[in-house]
Amino acid sequence: PVSEAVERLVNLALFLAAARQPLSAERIRAELTGYPEGQDEAAFIRMFERDKDDLRAMGLAIESTPEGEYQLDPARTFVSGLELTPEEETALTVIASVFIDDPSFPYASDLRFALAKVGSASDGDVPAVAHLADERPATQAAAVATLTAAAMSQKRATFDYTNARGARAVHAVEPYGLFLRAGRWYLVARDIERAEIRVYAVARMGPPSVNATRPRTPDFELPDDFDVGAFIGHPFQYGTGDLFDAVIRFSPSVAFRAPVLTGGTGELRADADGLAWHVAARDESRLARWVVANGPGIAIESPSAASALLRDGLARAEARHA
Repeated sequence: PVSEAVERLVNLALFLAAARQPLSAERIRAELTGYPEGQDEAAFIRMFERDKDDLRAMGLAIESTPEGEYQLDPARTFVSGLELTPEEETALTVIASVFIDDPSFPYASDLRFALAKVGSASDGDVPAVAHLADERPATQAAAVATLTAAAMSQKRATFDYTNARGARAVHAVEPYGLFLRAGRWYLVARDIERAEIRVYAVARMGPPSVNATRPRTPDFELPDDFDVGAFIGHPFQYGTGDLFDAVIRFSPSVAFRAPVLTGGTGELRADADGLAWHVAARDESRLARWVVANGPGIAIESPSAASALLRDGLARAEARHA
C-alpha cells in the first residue's frame, strides 16, 4: 500500500503539473487531498514546505512567484523529446508496476514520480512479480531507502552490524553508495572509526539511523574518484573482518572456468597443477560457500582455517544425507 505521505506528494506533483496558472498555498490546501482537515496554519506551512523540498529533491522545479504563489517550470521538470508508442508506454507501465509492487524494491516512490513525469500511470494491477532481494526483502528495502537518502544528502549514518562470526557492533559511517548482488543489497561506506572504506551487507544491519542535525548541511564530501562499481566484488570480500590473502586452486579440468568465475579480481597463476587464484578476502565462511557453489574441481589452499571450514561443512553435509 502507498503511504499517506507518498500519496500526498504524488497528488501535489500532479496538481502543480496540471495547473495552467500559479497556485496559492491556500488553494492547494483547500483543493488537494492529503492535508489534514482542521490542521492549524503553522502545521500546514511546515508540512507544505517539507513537501516542496521533497519534490524539488526528486527533480521537480517548483518556482515561487513575486505574489507568493507556486508553479512548475516544465522545461526543467519534464522529459523533453521523449515519444513513446502505445506499446512502449504499456511495456513501461507493466515493468514499473512489477517493481512498485515488489516489497524488496527500495525506490518505489521515486518510480511513481518518474512515471508521472513521463506521462505514464500505473495502478499496480499487473499479473507479474519481481523479487530483487531474497533475504529479508522488506527490511532490506526500508534500510536501503534510508541509506540512499543519507548518501544523496551526504549525511552520516549509524547501525548495528553482525559480522560473519556473529559479533555485533555499532558502526558509524559515511555512506557513499549501494549496489545489489545475488539477492542482497550492499552499502559502500567509509567506516569513521577505522578510517577506511568497507562494504556492508544490508541484511546484517539493524535499522540504520541518519544524522538529523543540520539536515541541509553535508557531513562529508564524496571522493571525486569514487565508483561504486569498483566495489562489486565477491561476497567473501565484504564485511567488517580483516583482509587476508586466499589461494583458490582450480584443477586442470575446470581451469577454463577461472577467468569468468574470478571476474578479473585477484591474480591467476598457472602451474603444473592447474591454476592458483590469489585473491583478497574478509570472510572465511563465505569463501568456503563460494567454493561449494562453484565446484567441483575447486579447492581452498589457504588460509588453513577456510580450508578446514570447507572440509567440515562438506563432511556434515555428507553425514546428513548419507
